[in-house]
Amino acid sequence: MIDKQQVILHFSKNASNYSQYAHVQKKMSDALIEFILENNKDTFKIKNILEIGCGTGYLTHSLIEIFPSAHITAVDIAPGMIDEIKSKITTNAVDFICSDIEEMDLENTYDIIISNATFQWFNHIPITIKKLYNSLNPKGLLCFSTFGKDTFCELKECFEIAKQAMDIKETIYPGQLFYGLNELAMLCEDALINQNIDNEVLVQNKEILEYEYFNNCKDFFYSIKKIGANNSNKNGRGTSPAFIKKVMNLYNENFRENDKVKATYHCLFYKMRECR
Repeated sequence: MIDKQQVILHFSKNASNYSQYAHVQKKMSDALIEFILENNKDTFKIKNILEIGCGTGYLTHSLIEIFPSAHITAVDIAPGMIDEIKSKITTNAVDFICSDIEEMDLENTYDIIISNATFQWFNHIPITIKKLYNSLNPKGLLCFSTFGKDTFCELKECFEIAKQAMDIKETIYPGQLFYGLNELAMLCEDALINQNIDNEVLVQNKEILEYEYFNNCKDFFYSIKKIGANNSNKNGRGTSPAFIKKVMNLYNENFRENDKVKATYHCLFYKMRECR
């Protein structure tokens, strides 16, 4: 279970740093745009867009440029992020709302509902998928990117090795757990099939692996902190300094390429629309 108050705190605190460190999230945003343009060649026909988890506005800028006739409603749970994006985007084509989309009542309908690197912070994905899909206009498109189960696989391996070496029996995770590509696709399909959606829904997906390289594990941890992506699990267990030191040493020893340590990001992409 994600502690939303921790999410708000972490992202608001690091809003001014986010754009500087969110390299993979920007690549995901670009890939997500390419993914939705496969279904929306005539971009001038798009009139209303809902963006979930707008952050500091990287995807928002792309939406403004690509869909010039659209009004965009940009939502983020973190007040600090909303303040940051408002300082960068001043066009009347965008409205900003600070809210948790999982708790938010949607009164309008949209041609596109889009979200980049945000769904991993949701606690009720099936319910939220249904709510969002029901807020689409006819022929509308729901699309999002998120992180998959192989994200930070190097760190997970180091955690397991350190647990064995230090004879730790309790369950300790390096962060939240993510879905696999097909697992999350089935979750989306089941959410819509079982909720009396009138027409059959086509769920398409793809996955990409991205990599970042750092001088050492300490720099890797620092980059995660500077984008606010700390562990926000309510049931997250604390770890001792000795354990973290062991993990960092293992990481530096076992996952070095060309004198840099590697971090894997497993990026998942989904889009849902009516079959016609």
